[in-house]
Amino acid sequence: MLLPGMDGTGDLFAPLKEAMGPQAVIDIVRYPGRQPLGYGELEPLVRAQLPTQAPFVLLGESFSGPLAISIAASRPPGLLGLILCCSFARRPGPGLALMRAGLLDLSMHLLHSKLMRAPMRHLLLGRSASPRLSDMLEDSLRKVSVAVMTRRMKEVQRVDVRDKLSLVRVPAMYLQALQDRVVPGRAAMVIQQRLSMLHIVKLEGPHGLLQASPTASARAIENFCRDLPSISP
Repeated sequence: MLLPGMDGTGDLFAPLKEAMGPQAVIDIVRYPGRQPLGYGELEPLVRAQLPTQAPFVLLGESFSGPLAISIAASRPPGLLGLILCCSFARRPGPGLALMRAGLLDLSMHLLHSKLMRAPMRHLLLGRSASPRLSDMLEDSLRKVSVAVMTRRMKEVQRVDVRDKLSLVRVPAMYLQALQDRVVPGRAAMVIQQRLSMLHIVKLEGPHGLLQASPTASARAIENFCRDLPSISP
């Protein structure tokens, strides 16, 4: 089960889904693009979509990492493993410093402007900003209102689920992008300090790791899932 990044559309998982092939059973959660919901309101939305008839692995990308941690900490039936990709348990800064305080609303409006399309592509996709990925990114952002993006960024600025990490009892993996300009590398170390079982896998790529490096990401996910127990604890 895949929980999307800040855009919340789930559309940006397409490259990963293709790389994992038709044999992979993948469910994608999609967040409302016009309702400014916070983590507390999104969590029950995600929980309502958790599989009830089959075991599953939960993946939280970027923004959704805290949601995935919170859900895994409650030990839902059938959960076999937790994967976090370029994510965090508390505000990641300083990469998001310009998004703080009074600059937040202005920053979110700028992110939706034509002037920021090229910088956004570079920030999220780096050298992997192919025409296809660039179009996918722009299309996903167009589906989400400025109010929604602003609310989600405010949530990121105050989130802290570190206390829930010690409650996670399933194997966990962190996919870390070596060229991530949004979430610093120490975010993974913060998680590992309280989740000692966390396995950190470092891959070449930007913050949009699952989009820019889908094949390497898919292989890491497959290897992780292959070693999981068949029955949740």
